[in-house]
Amino acid sequence: MSHYSQAKFITSAPDIRHLQQDDGCEVAFAGRSNAGKSSALNRLTRQKSLARTSKTPGRTQLINVFEIEEGRRLIDLPGYGFAKVPMEMKLKWQKALGEYLQERKSLGGLVVLMDIRHPFKDLDQQLIYWAVERNLPVLALLTKADKLKSGKRKAQLLMAREAAMAFCGDVTVHVFSSLNGLGLDNVERVLDQWLGYTQEDNDLI
Repeated sequence: MSHYSQAKFITSAPDIRHLQQDDGCEVAFAGRSNAGKSSALNRLTRQKSLARTSKTPGRTQLINVFEIEEGRRLIDLPGYGFAKVPMEMKLKWQKALGEYLQERKSLGGLVVLMDIRHPFKDLDQQLIYWAVERNLPVLALLTKADKLKSGKRKAQLLMAREAAMAFCGDVTVHVFSSLNGLGLDNVERVLDQWLGYTQEDNDLI
């Protein structure tokens, strides 16, 4: 059984100052409002409605905290880049995102979710640069991979991996589909490493 199926919702916070103590290790999920972030979290945790999916992108306006077990957390960051949200709110979200990425000490890695058909838009790149500046590992996840045929999917993946080199940091790129679970094993492998599960498994051997 996956560790991630134990995840439970703990709290929502408008900014970093309202989050619980900054200890242990956490992995944050960020992405444009229509990148399928909530669906990916639900697929990862094997729970249908842990993260709320919405027909209206841009509903996640708070930092949502899910605890896997004591000292290990998944963080759902506010979606960004949705056109119908007032500018004032966009700027507020961006400030909260920036503060979180630059100041949160327990952050062990960042998952940036992007629609496989439109990867590395401006705000995605800005997020990745912030993470690289802090020496944080990044998993660039190309979501909705089921929407493309196998050949096109591979081509997009190769193109994205080449583009990721420009960040000059620890940026891994994988394809993912929350619909059929494609790429879920790769996501778990990366998260296990960041959250220290891999080390524990090695200690047991």
